[in-house]
Amino acid sequence: MRKILLCAVLIGSHLSSFSQDVFDIGVRNIDIYFSQNNWDDSLDIYYANGLNERLVADSIVIDGIMDPNVGIKYKGNSSYNVANVKNPMNIKLDHVNNGQSIDGYNVIKLSNGFRDPSFVREVLSYEMAREYMPSPKATYSRVSVNGTLIGLYTCVQSIDDDFTNENFYERKGPFFKVDNTGISIPGCFGPLGILEYYSDTNCYQRAYEMESTEDWTELGNFLDTLNNHFTEIENVMDIDRTLWMMAFENLIIGLDGPINSIPHNFYLFKDNNGRFSTLLWDMNMAFGTFTNGLPNPVTNIDLQELDIFHESTNSQNKLTTQIFSSDRYKRMYVAHMRTILNEQFINNNYSTRASQLQQLIDSDVNTDPNTFYSYTEFTDNATTSVANIIGISELMNARVSHLQTLSDFTVTPPTITSISTNPVNVLPHSDVSITAAISNSNYAYLGYRYTFADKFEKIQMYDDGMHGDGTAGDGIYGATINVDARDVQYYFYAENTDAGIFSPKRAEKEFHQLPVLGGLVINEIMAGNVNAVADQNGEYDDWVELYNGNNFNLNLNGYYLSDNENDLTKWTFSNAIIPAYGYLIVWCDTAGNSQSGLHTTYRLSADQEEVYLTDPTGLVVDAVHYVNMINDKGFARVPNGTGAMQYQSHTYNAINQNVAGLSDLSVSGKMRVYPNPSNNRIYILGATKSVSVYNMMGQEVFSKLEVKSIDISEWKNGIYFVKSGEFVIKIIKQ
Repeated sequence: MRKILLCAVLIGSHLSSFSQDVFDIGVRNIDIYFSQNNWDDSLDIYYANGLNERLVADSIVIDGIMDPNVGIKYKGNSSYNVANVKNPMNIKLDHVNNGQSIDGYNVIKLSNGFRDPSFVREVLSYEMAREYMPSPKATYSRVSVNGTLIGLYTCVQSIDDDFTNENFYERKGPFFKVDNTGISIPGCFGPLGILEYYSDTNCYQRAYEMESTEDWTELGNFLDTLNNHFTEIENVMDIDRTLWMMAFENLIIGLDGPINSIPHNFYLFKDNNGRFSTLLWDMNMAFGTFTNGLPNPVTNIDLQELDIFHESTNSQNKLTTQIFSSDRYKRMYVAHMRTILNEQFINNNYSTRASQLQQLIDSDVNTDPNTFYSYTEFTDNATTSVANIIGISELMNARVSHLQTLSDFTVTPPTITSISTNPVNVLPHSDVSITAAISNSNYAYLGYRYTFADKFEKIQMYDDGMHGDGTAGDGIYGATINVDARDVQYYFYAENTDAGIFSPKRAEKEFHQLPVLGGLVINEIMAGNVNAVADQNGEYDDWVELYNGNNFNLNLNGYYLSDNENDLTKWTFSNAIIPAYGYLIVWCDTAGNSQSGLHTTYRLSADQEEVYLTDPTGLVVDAVHYVNMINDKGFARVPNGTGAMQYQSHTYNAINQNVAGLSDLSVSGKMRVYPNPSNNRIYILGATKSVSVYNMMGQEVFSKLEVKSIDISEWKNGIYFVKSGEFVIKIIKQ
């Protein structure tokens, strides 16, 4: 659906290619217009009657961009009240006009800050969680209706098919929200059995809202395994994502979820690998605000010293009791908690970030006509208790100190170093031994996969001299795998009787990469070519770049390029020569032989795709899998022709190197820059070394030690790169 641009400030050469995502950290302006004056009464009636009906607003304007005829309803449980002026909202942009969205999102959810005087709990929680697991994006918005300011909201990404496509590369899988629905089902009596198995699948309607078109059988099969065949749990559940979520919620005392005494307020989604994942939701009461299931009255000490294995013996919570019955899962869980603790809390990154978020919204909170708390309570609650709600740092500083005294965090885990492969250069369709020096360990495994959508296969590693590991007992653990033509994504896990450790520490969210390639490779892909490179006819089509790393020319007659593993001969090269150490561009645009140059008979999808290069014998010589392709960015091998694939500024028909030697798409959980874009001042979080800023020409325009913010008001409009150590973030000065 075409949008209407209302604010001229948004019509700029920079923002046409590098527009701000609606969920980028900042304060969005959202203006809603209803034709009727009694819109609030109508929304209250819909809510009271439990109707899944929406009131159609004439239009919504988000940062100057208008969408007509959007559907709105109130949401929430305790956060909704008929007496509230500022109630939480669910906004469906495509309710009337199919395909209508903003930045690809068709649903936006607005939370009103209820039970959070600090107004940072939700945004801060989701922001940290996304470093380790799939979690919604969140920012802020000032909302007005019919020209009247309602107040400041948290603006949160909906967990829907767009979310699952972005994080699981799948829209259609079985999908459930876990909560008490209040539905009475004949023959289903007794306690509400959330996460319990029922032979009568109709009973699940009491505790689950179905978000997909699949029937209840999928859920029943999963819960049968969880309850009755737990040794097979990894066949039906992504255990790593579950452990990350449980560790995170316990650490920050986010009890409104699966670690509650009666778990609720989370989602279950089944991916293409047949496994359910738990999905984080409703973090507005994180950091000790939601206390159901704890002793009444709850003391600060109860929160600060919450058992890290909370609910491990509660028979009503099948998830926690089953998972904590496994010593290995407990060690993996603590390893994840240790990582979050070290990266976010021991160094006080969380409190610094909370302060920065409060600075961002300070004026909006101060002028909010319908806030639930005073301005003083807002400023104080980041550190101290307000209105019987514990301060965030008051909670976490004491909790960190407590955790550091526990044996689970004082014992010594294994160490993993000296990662290597044999051979170093891995050819397609060959065996490779992946090794690491692991000390203080009695067990280790290698997790590996080929594509982002695959699950990690786990194989045990040995130090016995028989698994590519060198000499038995030398501390080098190894495992041998047979690779195809795709690069390998992998990680390690090692444990002793006391503790476990991952490498990289954020596995499986992060992983090591092993390029698998010969002399002829797929060197770069652009599947979101909006305005970057035009073909011979001036059209902005998808393209694939090949590179010949051999010292001789190659005739590609009889070679094939395809986007379908089941149809590798989809398009054939003819009369194509690629020179030694040279490049060849293939346009993926369906033009075929109707245009000059090389043009396939198919296009590429920006969501996810695999590209296969096959020789005349039918052997795949290279294959690349990508997901969530960024508009006008390349997915390229760095170093050129030999390295692993990464997202970067495109280097069409040229050596792959980063702009000005920098990666403008590096994402680090240890450094953030906001607001972005900015016209005045940027704030920097997590810079551990000196901070330098470069312009598009690679010229240094700023450099300073221990800087937390930079005044950019006098800089020329354009794109800059903020660099600290190995991390680089692109910003826009507008």
